[in-house]
Formats: sequence, structure tokens, C-alpha cells
Amino acid sequence: MASNMKAVKLRIKSVQSTMQITKAMELVASSKLRKAKERADICRPYFRELHKTLQDIADKNTDFSSVYAGKPSSPRYCFVVIAGDRGLAGGYNSNMFKYVDRVSEGKDYCVLPIGKKAVEYYRRRNREILTDAFAEIAKVDVSDCFEISRLLCKAFRDGEVGHINLCYTGFISMLSQTPSDLAMLPLEDLSREVSEQEARRVRELMLFEPGEEEVFNAIVPEYIAGLVYGGVCESVASELAARRTAMEAATDNAEEMIEKLNLYYNRARQASITQEITEIVGGAEGL
Repeated sequence: MASNMKAVKLRIKSVQSTMQITKAMELVASSKLRKAKERADICRPYFRELHKTLQDIADKNTDFSSVYAGKPSSPRYCFVVIAGDRGLAGGYNSNMFKYVDRVSEGKDYCVLPIGKKAVEYYRRRNREILTDAFAEIAKVDVSDCFEISRLLCKAFRDGEVGHINLCYTGFISMLSQTPSDLAMLPLEDLSREVSEQEARRVRELMLFEPGEEEVFNAIVPEYIAGLVYGGVCESVASELAARRTAMEAATDNAEEMIEKLNLYYNRARQASITQEITEIVGGAEGL
């Protein structure tokens, strides 16, 4: 009985130590989440305005054409997959990988992973990686996103890939984060046929120097960089929210376990005391 009580006591101390860690991680994630959410909200208007500018160029120039808005030159895909650097975030990383596996099924593709977990996942599966220079999402900043954009645009122009999709986790609320994918290239929604009647309705054409195609092609990398940065901000906020939720649940479970162990320990201690009293009384009666 004594050895059993000692084991329970050690178990209680172990769970208490774990609970202190999970509580600390919950508080850290909560403090970082506010800033990450603000950053995600601030960056959204940037690439929306760039997309509007691209749409204006395509709509107001009837003879518009661009390599970024035409038909894809290759059936191959490139998925920019954004995951986390660490675990202990519930199903955040696994849900992202399952989603990418589902949307990429049956396609010939390579990946550009962002985050340690993404790099490790695709290395284990021997999937072709465009570059692993951005293995730590915590260190990815705006300049890195522009570098990623230049790399992707070059691969698209050279015909190495014909489709580029961004796979990230969208931050909906503190309790809801949803894996999503966004087709970045080609910009098929901007490429459309203009009828003669519609062309005659265009009275004022916007003039660009040195030309609308040159301006459009110069803006596209900026637009892609904005999308990647937005995806990074959304994913970081989603990871912190998922970690906060997971650590909160772990803390609650630890508290519940400690209560049950304390109850079991008290019952065992009471049984031990009762047994000792019974032995003493029996010994006294024998004398």
C-alpha cells in the first residue's frame, strides 16, 4: 500500500510539472497571437489593391497580353506549402498536409515548403523540393517573400511549372482554422476575350509607360510576394491559435487528472490508516 501511495504521489508531481509547461505555452501563444492577428489583418489590403491594379490594366487595354495571364505552358504544378516549425499545435500541421495531398492527387508537382515541418514532411516522401531555403517560418519576412516571388515567377516564365498554388491555413477565429489553397499563377481571371462591341465602348484608355504589358509584368511579382506574405501571416496566426487551444485543453486535462489522482491518493491513505488502526486494535485485544 505504501509503495502504491508513493507511486501516486510521484505521478501527481509529474502531471503538475507538465501542467505548468502547458499553461506557460498557452500564455505565450496567447500573447503572440494578438500581434500575429493584427499583422494578418494589416497585410490583406496590400495584395487586394495590387490585384485591383492588375485587373484595371487588363480591362482598360483591349490588346493586353502577358505571359502571367495566358494559358499555362506546362501541366506541372508547384505548391507553396506553409506549415509550422514546431508541433504541440493540435492537428494544425497534419491537417495542412492531408489537404495538400488531397488537392495534389493525380498531379505532377513539386513543392516549395515554408516551415520546418513542411520541409521534413516532403523530404521523408522524397518529393521534389524547389528550394528549402525558407525552412523556418519564424524567420520569413517581407524580403524573403519577394525572393520567393522572384523564384516562382522565374520558374513559371521558364516553363518549369505551369501552375503555382499557395497552400496555407486561413485564420477564421480563435477556434477555427481552415486549410486553403489559392491559385496564384497563371492569372486566368484577368485573361479574357474582349468583343468588338465591348472594345468600342471603351472611351478612355489608361496609358502606361513604357507599356501596359511591361507594367503588368513588373507588378505581378509584387502581387505574388504580397500573397505569400499574407499566407505566412494567416498561417502563423492559425498556428498560434491552434497551439493555444491545444495547450488549454492539455492544461484542463492535467487538472482533471490531478483531481482524480488526489482522490485516489486520499482513499489509499485512508485505507492505510484504517488498516493500521485495525491492526493495533487487534493486537491490543490479543494481549
